[in-house]
Amino acid sequence: MDDLPGLNPITNPTAARPLLGMTILVVEDSLYACDAMRLMCLHSGARIRRADCLRSARRHLSVYRPTVVIVDLGLPDGSGLDLIAELASAEPRVTSIIATSGLDGAEARALAAGAGAFLAKPLTNLGVFQQTVLGTLPDDRKPCGPRILRDEDICPDPLAYRDDMVHVSNLLDEHHGGPVLDYVAQFLGGVARSADDLQLAQAADALADAGHGGAALNSRLAQVAGLVQERLAGRVAM
Repeated sequence: MDDLPGLNPITNPTAARPLLGMTILVVEDSLYACDAMRLMCLHSGARIRRADCLRSARRHLSVYRPTVVIVDLGLPDGSGLDLIAELASAEPRVTSIIATSGLDGAEARALAAGAGAFLAKPLTNLGVFQQTVLGTLPDDRKPCGPRILRDEDICPDPLAYRDDMVHVSNLLDEHHGGPVLDYVAQFLGGVARSADDLQLAQAADALADAGHGGAALNSRLAQVAGLVQERLAGRVAM
């Protein structure tokens, strides 16, 4: 409730902390990707709130109004495009709506749905993050005067990557087909690319192409499960 209009004085952004005084709602199911966002917000002066699904995001938005909403397109209970369209047509409108994804063609779909900008995964560069957010804001929410672009790469906590692997392992233990595997494939592919884990990303892509049954699915599912367990056992360095 601390983000409702009028309860707190507005803190003006500065050249060093260009997002100071802003609250960013990150709608993201990956803890690893969200940790990258957390670090970028921390270095930029913004407060961060996280929702891991559409339902949680809508619950957040019913309580307070953030300055910026960053929406991942692949979520466990639906497409982030639906939330973007809702936000774009809502009154009063959120100041900034930004989409994020690592999928081909995602940027065009997000902008068509109503997003004001797009962040391509993996999210690593602080300067790109700040410039993208600032580019969607009105002039009175931007820092005054010249500003040095911080060309720094952010390194999320490897433990967050392990937590994502635990999430995938639990899903694979409980489900062996259907829409859940489609979600596992896209989630795992996005997380692996964010962590520059090419082997796991390729296995996730192969799982996505395997269809919903047959020997090919079983083989690729076993490969993914094995790679995930290797990472949980610490046999792959991060």
